[in-house]
Amino acid sequence: MYKIAIENKDGEKYEFECDGTANLYAFTEELGIKEYPYSLKIGENRNGVKVRLKADNDFDESIAKILKENRNTLNDALTVSHALGEVRDEWMREEIERNALNGQYATKEELYADIRKMKIELSSVQEDFYCPLHAVIVNEDGEEEDPRAELVQKLLEYKMYKYMSFELRDRQVDAARNMYREQRLPKEVEAYRQPIDYEELIGDMNLNKLHEIFRSIVKKQEDKIDPVRSQYGNIEKDEVDMDIKMLYVEAYAREHKTFSFRKLLEKQNSKMEVIVTFLIILELMKTGKINISQENIFDDIMITSNV
Repeated sequence: MYKIAIENKDGEKYEFECDGTANLYAFTEELGIKEYPYSLKIGENRNGVKVRLKADNDFDESIAKILKENRNTLNDALTVSHALGEVRDEWMREEIERNALNGQYATKEELYADIRKMKIELSSVQEDFYCPLHAVIVNEDGEEEDPRAELVQKLLEYKMYKYMSFELRDRQVDAARNMYREQRLPKEVEAYRQPIDYEELIGDMNLNKLHEIFRSIVKKQEDKIDPVRSQYGNIEKDEVDMDIKMLYVEAYAREHKTFSFRKLLEKQNSKMEVIVTFLIILELMKTGKINISQENIFDDIMITSNV
């Protein structure tokens, strides 16, 4: 069977037999190819990735040509190789090779269909079984029985099971090619809108009834309003950058060396800035960058910088 060669944009490549034993994930990862390996197209791909099929004979060349011309994937190439490898009958293989060389297959689907057809024809051929022994067995009722009948019955059962295994394998191959898409309606159907009968829609509605409905809706909306919370208006978020405020306090401490805590707080523009400044003073005390002193209980707090 043909070989597969994968080449990256730098010209590095790997070649392997198309028998399903190669570790494609390891190959593509080592080549730096990020695409899913089984979805790579035969021929040129994105990012300079190339996939080529190398054939050793005319039959393999004809199969490789079908896959390349139809832009099939690497997974399709492996599936075709597996399907051809499962053809054990010599007559079937010769017929497939003759048809491929004569250009009978334009797509891989036509190849699958021909293989399936040949398997059905082959299974329907009547086989003659020769048994050199000829004996007569008499059963309990005195009737003669042919000992070959049981052998023929078992051979026919084996033939049936073999045919069923072919069918199951074909269905497995077909399952990999099934594709589903979302249901799409024609544009005319999507654009259709059922006409509205306004007279039927309004019915016995009048202005008085509409006014009553409007008043009931307004009342429901008014009932939802909290009479207490509605008086406070909107609460806005006051954002203060902790890092920027920390740099400001440190610079202020270096500049003034000793200063009043009250005067520092009076320079803040909002309640949130006062709170953040207080937290920063506590942090600077903890790290030893400032010292706090107070002579009497209700006197002003003095801050001395150590930086």
